This record gives sequence, C-alpha cells and structure tokens, in this order.
Amino acid sequence: MKIIGSAIGIALVLVYAVGSGLLVNTRDGWYGGLNSPSWQPPAYVPGLIWPYNFVVLGIAAVLVSNRLSALATSLYLAIFAMSVAAALMWAYQFFGPHNLEASAIALTILSALTIVLIIIAARASWPVAIALVVYQLWVITATAVGWAFVRLN
Repeated sequence: MKIIGSAIGIALVLVYAVGSGLLVNTRDGWYGGLNSPSWQPPAYVPGLIWPYNFVVLGIAAVLVSNRLSALATSLYLAIFAMSVAAALMWAYQFFGPHNLEASAIALTILSALTIVLIIIAARASWPVAIALVVYQLWVITATAVGWAFVRLN
C-alpha cells in the first residue's frame, strides 16, 4: 500500500493542480466586476500560497501512505479525493455557471474535509499536520470570501 498510496496521493495533487489551472479564470470581466470584501487577500497571494499547498499535500499523502496502516491510508486518500472534488466543484461553479452559493457550499465542504485530513496526517507526522494548517487557513479564508461574494453580489 505504501507505493500505491503514495502514487494515488501524488496523482490527486496533480489532478487538483491541473484541474484548478484549467477551471480558474480571473482574467475575464465577470470576476473583476464582482463586489469583493475589503479584506479579500490581494491578487498575488494565491500565486504564492498554492505551490506551497500542493507540495505539502503531496508530502502529507506520501507520509500517511508510508507510516500509517492500509486502512488509515485508504481513509486519508478517500477524504483527500473528496476534498479535491469539492475544490474543483468550487472552481467549476464559481467560474463556470457563476453559481456563487454552490461554490461557497463546495468550499465549506472542503473546509470540513481538510480538518479530517489534518487529524489523520497528525498520526503520521506532527510537522506535516502543522504545515497542513496553513492550507486549512487558506481554505477557511477562501470559504469566508466565497460567502462574502454571495452576500455582496
């Protein structure tokens, strides 16, 4: 399960990164025309945080796969896959049909699933679990921004 779990975890990170890259579009007039909360992070921040997030998610998947039981690894990977699906659903709903409420719900689900990922990852490595907290903080911020978009638009 170690090699297979690691490979699945890395594949999920790649699906997340590529899928997000294909779905997210901040260059069109629609996104720029939204009323944004005053506390929304500046536009350059995602470019700084996402490489970190993807690397940490990959490291976490590999460490969980190599240090925990097959059952714990399977649970982690299943929840990780659901979180990737939620993240991609956010991107699709937000940038595709512009369904702000559905996209905010997807982010809320992602926020909840990420807590479970951190708890499982902590059993494999406390430093990695702590590193995942940065990802969780980003997800929580995105969720709050998502619900602010619902309220403001």
